[in-house]
Amino acid sequence: MPDTPRPRRIAACALLILLVSGAIAVGCGGGAGSATLTVLAASSTQEVMRELGDAYQQEHRGVQVRFAFGGSQEVAERLSQPAGGDVLVTADEKTMNGADGHLTGRRRIVAHNSMTIAVGPGNPRRVQGLRDLTRPGLRVAVAASTVPAGTYARQIFAGAGITVRPSSEEISVRAVLDRVRTGEADAGLVYITDLRSAGAAASSVPIPALENVTATYLAAAVKETEHEKETASFVAWLTSPTARKLFNKYGFVTPQP
Repeated sequence: MPDTPRPRRIAACALLILLVSGAIAVGCGGGAGSATLTVLAASSTQEVMRELGDAYQQEHRGVQVRFAFGGSQEVAERLSQPAGGDVLVTADEKTMNGADGHLTGRRRIVAHNSMTIAVGPGNPRRVQGLRDLTRPGLRVAVAASTVPAGTYARQIFAGAGITVRPSSEEISVRAVLDRVRTGEADAGLVYITDLRSAGAAASSVPIPALENVTATYLAAAVKETEHEKETASFVAWLTSPTARKLFNKYGFVTPQP
């Protein structure tokens, strides 16, 4: 049989290489980024969640993690939309239970938090504690009652036996912090971890432990996800030693393993 002309031999070899390369790629699951998870998370977790996402992607090369933040009730409502998300992280159990029809698998407690009084840099209005929030003329921002931070704030007021008339009610705890940072409010109830994100733009007046509350953060997988295995893995990973270390880094308290 006559030899195959050189150009045809080169083309045949090139085709073989492409076929083999394709087979290898398929065998490896299509490479990085084959699954993208959308995590709907409480606004108070913004900084830690972004770092958690980076850490998870380093350990799970085939998964990309992106986030949508807002008040817990706000992000939970997104689950009623098509392709609303893959994982839900809320700052309370009530909101998580309210979204139960959209969720599947085990709900995991991933962190705890508590609240503090945010004030302007240097505390110009000399707020000393909860009872000062009742002072006439003091502009106090709180989260709306439908948001976990708003519920917790009202529990704190009730426990202290005080009546606070807010100057504004916000859709998320970060919106409360923004009011204080911009000077639109003299004080606001936010999570302790929120003050880390404010830097020098806000100061804090502690709330005594006996008058404070414990905020509980939970994570759960969404039923409608197209990535059931990856979603369940991410939710479980949020209680891993790596995740606990990162939550602690940002001031959250983590449950004992």
